[in-house]
Parts: sequence; structure tokens; C-alpha cells
Amino acid sequence: MGTLDGKVALVSGSGRGIGREIALKLASEGAAVVVNDLDPAPATQTEQDIKATGGQAVTCVGSVSEDGFAERFVNTAVESFGGLDIIVNNAGYTWDSVIQKMTDEQWDTILDVNLKAPFRILRAAQPYIKANPTDYHRKVVNISSTSGFYGNAGQANYGSAKAGLIGLTKTLAKEWGRYGVNVNAVAYGFIVTRMTEVTAETNTTLNIDGRDIRVGVNPDRMAAMATTIPFGRGGTPKEAAGAVYLLCTPESDYVNSQCLVVDAGRV
Repeated sequence: MGTLDGKVALVSGSGRGIGREIALKLASEGAAVVVNDLDPAPATQTEQDIKATGGQAVTCVGSVSEDGFAERFVNTAVESFGGLDIIVNNAGYTWDSVIQKMTDEQWDTILDVNLKAPFRILRAAQPYIKANPTDYHRKVVNISSTSGFYGNAGQANYGSAKAGLIGLTKTLAKEWGRYGVNVNAVAYGFIVTRMTEVTAETNTTLNIDGRDIRVGVNPDRMAAMATTIPFGRGGTPKEAAGAVYLLCTPESDYVNSQCLVVDAGRV
């Protein structure tokens, strides 16, 4: 018996990294998962890995920023598994510059993927949630960041989007409480993923949605992690997923409108 038996979950950006670990964790506890990624290969791999352990999964490939994606994502859950109980808005990435060098394209792109896309997914889900009441609590977990909580140099776009996501979380918690939906957020600190495992001086880029995005962490900041994080290291994607799982369990049924900071006590 799993904690989430019979539940249906949407997890955006779940082909890689933290999102993949969230999808695997929810599935291991019995949830049927709609997996999403920009690229078919990682999404399919996550789906296959869930099914290999006896779980249920289906993929919905595409950019969360695309017009019509939100409705397609929600409909995939309802049509494939007959319901919708958990929404994890995880998809996102950074595109950093100091403000005087940041272009409108950088600003708009990061606001679209990290804030507008979750808004659209939640808006698309509302008619189904309202029309199909349940006798248990549904869950929404929005993935924010300590950059939205405390700010971070070079991330005016990302920090603004993630701060806005906390505001969206608190607003939806009040709007959706009458439907028995818990709406919370998780703000991650330094989690080791493909975007943070290298230093910025390596000039590493990743192709994301057709753009070559420079990734990596400032070398001085990377070196400081050993002393500023009480555990002396960054978190793993699996550890990050655990925080989301906590907010999806029945034990969190009276936790609402909260933003759980997951940074190992760094700040």
C-alpha cells in the first residue's frame, strides 16, 4: 500500500533532475504520473522507469510555455487516469545577467516558463477541480527558489518569477481552500543539477527550447557552499523531491499557503 494510492499527479519538467525524482517518488507511493519534458527522450525514460517498478505513467511532451499546453497537460491526466489530484509546477530554468545587460527576451522568457506557465496550468485545472469534488485533499506544490525568497545577484528575472510564484501560491491557497485543495510552495537553495554542477567559468551551455543557455555557478559562491551550508554540500535531486512529497501526503492536509525553504539551513 502506498501513501498516494489512487491519486493522479501532474509533474512538469519531470524528464530530468529534480522533476524526475519527484515523479519517481510520487509513483513509488502509488500515484499515477503524467510526465512532462521539452524533449521526448528524457520524458519517455522517466515513464519507462516508473512502469518498470510497477507504477503507472504517461508522457505529455512539450514546452510549458506553449499556448494550449496547459489544457493538454490537464486533459492528459483526466483522459489517461480519470482524475487529477496533485499538481507539481516544477518546470523552469535560469538565464542570468546583471540587470543592465539583461534583454527583454531574457526577462520575458524566464517569467513565461517560471510564472506564467504555472498560472496557466492551475487555471486550466480549476474547472475540473471545481466540477469534481472529493472527500480527500488535493495538493498543489509550486517550485520556487531562495532566489525568489532572498534575491540573488544576476537573477532579476528568475528571482522575480520565483517571488511571484510564492504570491500565486498564497492567493490560490485562499481561492481553492473551499475545494479542499492545499496550495503550497517549496523554495530550493543549492541543489546539484545539470544547471548547477559546474562553475560559470567553464562557459558550459545547455540547449533549452532552442536556445543555448549558459549555466553554472559563480566559482566564489560554489567554494563558499562548504562553509555556508551546515551540511557542507549542496542537496541532491532525490533529497529535493522528498520535500515535495511531504506536501503531497495526507499528513499535510492542514498545511496551506506555506513556502517551505529547503536549503539545509544555509540562510
